[in-house]
Amino acid sequence: MTEPVVERRQVCLDVAQAAGRLTSVVGAVFDRYGVVWEGASGRGGGLAGQYRIGSITKTFTAVLVMQARDAGLVDLDAPVGRYLGDIGYSDVTSRQLLSHTSGMQSEPSGPWWERSRGGDYDALVAANDGSGRVAPPGGYFHYSNLGYGLLGEVVARVTGRPWRQLVTDVLITPLGLAQTSYLPRPHAQPGWSVDHFTGVRCLEPLTSTGAMAPAGQLWSTIGDLVTWGQFLAGSRPDLLDPSTLHEMSLPVRDDYGLGLQVSANAGGLLVGHGGSMPGFMARLVVDPGSGIGAAVLTNATTGIDTHQLALDLIDGDFIDDVPAPWVPTVTVPPEAAGLPGLWFWGNSAHEVRWHNDGLDVVALAGTMRDRFVLVGSHLVGVSGYHRGETLQVHRRPDGSVSHLECATWVYTRTPYDPDVEIPGGHPR
Repeated sequence: MTEPVVERRQVCLDVAQAAGRLTSVVGAVFDRYGVVWEGASGRGGGLAGQYRIGSITKTFTAVLVMQARDAGLVDLDAPVGRYLGDIGYSDVTSRQLLSHTSGMQSEPSGPWWERSRGGDYDALVAANDGSGRVAPPGGYFHYSNLGYGLLGEVVARVTGRPWRQLVTDVLITPLGLAQTSYLPRPHAQPGWSVDHFTGVRCLEPLTSTGAMAPAGQLWSTIGDLVTWGQFLAGSRPDLLDPSTLHEMSLPVRDDYGLGLQVSANAGGLLVGHGGSMPGFMARLVVDPGSGIGAAVLTNATTGIDTHQLALDLIDGDFIDDVPAPWVPTVTVPPEAAGLPGLWFWGNSAHEVRWHNDGLDVVALAGTMRDRFVLVGSHLVGVSGYHRGETLQVHRRPDGSVSHLECATWVYTRTPYDPDVEIPGGHPR
């Protein structure tokens, strides 16, 4: 008998947590009336946990711009110099900024804005004089976080309120997004980055991004994202005219409208946005026609395709093979010390990762995968070509690893290392 969709959806989250090495991941499916399903996987704050939503913040900024346009305060096709004065990119329009067709560079010059304490608007425009342009205005789609920093200042100038106050007064408070905020609330989820080879986590910085806040600053919960998704499907015509929402969802270039990512799905059109900041990934999609959508939040810098996970949650796809939950590594045992990393069998590259108390050896080209676990003080194969074989770790006098050997297969740090005796190759 086929498993219920509810269980399938939880499996989707569990697979994402295990395969993506996520400390926690939460998700929800909703329609016009509320939450249809919600679930969580991993160790985190659960469905009430607050996560950073990254570039989903851009949808809030875009709505503020469109509200200002509807109020006659902004002309989308006028150069932003009309509102911002003589700046480096004064010739681009708000429409081009909204749709990432301005030709501006992707990121602001200066320190890495996502990981550095943000400066004010004057410092932002002083450091970005237009010399970083990659295309003429309207030339082609080129995603630009910098452009949304400028849009935040446009709406601040025409309304007389800073973006941080405006987004709270005009959108967050009227929609009842009580757990959506500029800065993290107490007990918000920490952002984690996971070492690719060892599985050890490290905390990511939680910065206030200053003038770049309109591009990716906000924090939220799965419940508040459901409400925002319903808004993007037209639940509050008193806050944004339905015709304006429809205008935002029309692709300008490369599946991007005015502040909204647009994609086709079997059930219809999906609009929304993804988000990422150091330590976090997020996704919100909704079909404006049916009102059906999904939201995903996780506290990991990388690891999963959030858009595909959101689609899987909506469709409830069944997954046959469910891996064991990922558990962060505290320390790599001394028997495996120095092993995680990149190794070569001849010219063939393999990554060696310490994962869930075992060693995975995975060919980077092809599908070959071996797994070893500690049996006493030895690493013994439990799956793959080397099942039952012992992985021998050859160390130098100083304790560093010279090479690995398993049944005459020799792995070296560089291809055909001349300092290591390598027997004839074996077909695999």
